Amino acid sequence: MSKLLIVEDEVAIAELEKDYLELSGFDVVVETSGDIGAKRALNEDFDLIILDLMLPNMDGFEICKRIREEKNVPVIMVSAKKDDIDKIRGLGLGADDYITKPFSPSELVARVKAHLARYERLIGLGVKENDVIEIRGLKIDKTARRVFLNNEEKIFTTKEFDLLTFLAENPNHVYTKDELFREIWDMESVGDIATVTVHIKKIREKIEYNTSKPQYIETIWGVGYRFKV
Repeated sequence: MSKLLIVEDEVAIAELEKDYLELSGFDVVVETSGDIGAKRALNEDFDLIILDLMLPNMDGFEICKRIREEKNVPVIMVSAKKDDIDKIRGLGLGADDYITKPFSPSELVARVKAHLARYERLIGLGVKENDVIEIRGLKIDKTARRVFLNNEEKIFTTKEFDLLTFLAENPNHVYTKDELFREIWDMESVGDIATVTVHIKKIREKIEYNTSKPQYIETIWGVGYRFKV
């Protein structure tokens, strides 16, 4: 049974989310304070974390940042703030998804299942040992889910690693943002194109010598992106 952590200060919302997720077979823990939620997220093993943005004692941005410094667990950020800048900031800090309130509990359950299924497939059984992609000093170790540039390790979030690996495994193929979103997030990209853009930007900052003249991930203006070999 997958164990989930909900950090949400609105008790009614937290309990509703908990009820729907438990009915779907998940073991759910709820914390209403940001600092306590962060401590549990860092010190305990959870399969996925649902993180509200506005929390007492420590906001969701700071919690997400601390989680990403230590763990690769999927994080879904939830907020009543609809501004794109908040979504971009949350995704930039390593959140795997961003849901704007109000939303239906069934949508939350669907997204939780999608992220868990993908994460379990990627770290599950059947991955060959030493399954490595190496291109011009860039080494992607699919088995260990680690990335190295000229033998220096670069820390990647779950979705950053998935996106980089997918592009590297399909070189010289131009993908639209919609195609990449469907492939990596397993969902239709309704209003979420910024998700792909933010992740490409973060990947480039980690592997490109000059982000304005990328040698690995190339922008095809008006179309999308491709990985150059």
